[in-house]
Amino acid sequence: MALSPDLPTVIIIGRPNVGKSTLWNRLVGKKLALVDDQPGVTRDRRMGDAHLLGLDFTIVDTAGWEDEDAATLPGRMRKQTEASLEGADVALFVIDARAGLTPLDEEIGRYLRESTVPIVVIANKAEGKAGDHGLFEAFSLGLGDPVALSAEHGEGMADLFDALLPHLDEGQRARDEEVIVDEEEDEEALNRAPLKLAIVGRPNAGKSTLINALLQEDRLLTGPEAGITRDSIAVDWQWTDPDSGEVRPVRLIDTAGMRKKALVVDKLEKMAVADARHAIDFAEVVVLLLDATRGLEHQDLKIASMVLEEGRALLVAINKWDVAEDASGLFNGIRAALDEGLAQVKGLPVLAVSARTGKGLDTLLKAAFEVRAAWSKRVPTGLLNRWFDEVLAKNPPPAPGGKRIKLRYITQAKIRPPGFVMFGTRLDDLPMSYQRYLVNGIRRDLGFDAVPVRLTLRSAKNPYKN
Repeated sequence: MALSPDLPTVIIIGRPNVGKSTLWNRLVGKKLALVDDQPGVTRDRRMGDAHLLGLDFTIVDTAGWEDEDAATLPGRMRKQTEASLEGADVALFVIDARAGLTPLDEEIGRYLRESTVPIVVIANKAEGKAGDHGLFEAFSLGLGDPVALSAEHGEGMADLFDALLPHLDEGQRARDEEVIVDEEEDEEALNRAPLKLAIVGRPNAGKSTLINALLQEDRLLTGPEAGITRDSIAVDWQWTDPDSGEVRPVRLIDTAGMRKKALVVDKLEKMAVADARHAIDFAEVVVLLLDATRGLEHQDLKIASMVLEEGRALLVAINKWDVAEDASGLFNGIRAALDEGLAQVKGLPVLAVSARTGKGLDTLLKAAFEVRAAWSKRVPTGLLNRWFDEVLAKNPPPAPGGKRIKLRYITQAKIRPPGFVMFGTRLDDLPMSYQRYLVNGIRRDLGFDAVPVRLTLRSAKNPYKN
């Protein structure tokens, strides 16, 4: 099988017939290594790509450790195992929990204690109570707390993850730094790509007038009549940042005004609204344009909620600011109403603009590029899990019915919009309030601001069942 380059290496060591190849198959996710009750089936080192609850590493299966002369076949197999230990990031020392410690196990333990490679003791075949005695005996090896698992049945894999994570974190961090380099290249490509910016809102909020003001030309038809725009119009444009002088490409998308569904009876208007929804699907950032003379209405909240459900980054702009009455009270009232009406996202950027005078237009474009960068951001795994440990220590998950919910690990699965997957046990009982606590912490602490964030819960029990 093809191996992924630059992954940390984990080696499996132990005497014959303790389940090393079964564990290797479990971590690789396929039954590639031959397994049989007869000892000594594995002779050569076998390497594969292992995946354990988001941890990726190269796993090495080795021949059973035999106490034989170096010239014999078992002796040469042992030399192969010793050689594979050199350069490994972690060694899994597997014992048979049902059989208990043997003199050969103790000899291997003495050898491994002299190694500089971190050792994790695996008490395999520990399902049920028959392996308890061997598990307790494993403490006498002096190699740290043993991990009880059953490679055959997939039990204890989450505990193996907990044991491996501290040793693989440095390697993971190094790979994250490489990813950051790649993402810096991706960031340059993102900056070169046009910002797909859609303007949405109720009819007559000034969407077409705003785009004409940005273009500094009468590109789109405007007027006092509501509903002039029907088709979603895309206009390619170059915006010059007044602070840096950098020229940034933008694709501006004007959309039809969206009224309450009950008021939309005309066939053309229905088609125009459907086209506007379609434009939102293909936008990166959406500006919800409000009319300062009318304030925030329920329909605006429905439009904003729809944008966030589609996973788009959202800005709120209050147009006609030059004719607003009680501007400060209006702004604070809209801010408070947005925070209350959009519980899934707190702190949406709210900007005051005027298409007629040009006020705030450059600020609006700058904010749009910034929120797109946050929408496209990926957090390195090491940083994400250090943050995860801190928030759990600060506010541990509740224990409904006195039964503890254990949250083990979180990883970012996707971007645009950012999506995270959290592993743990009894996640069906995790309250929505605690999930919101985690999502709000991701936004606040990891630089996602008001970007819509998706959190998926996944049980860590037997992840390799299929």
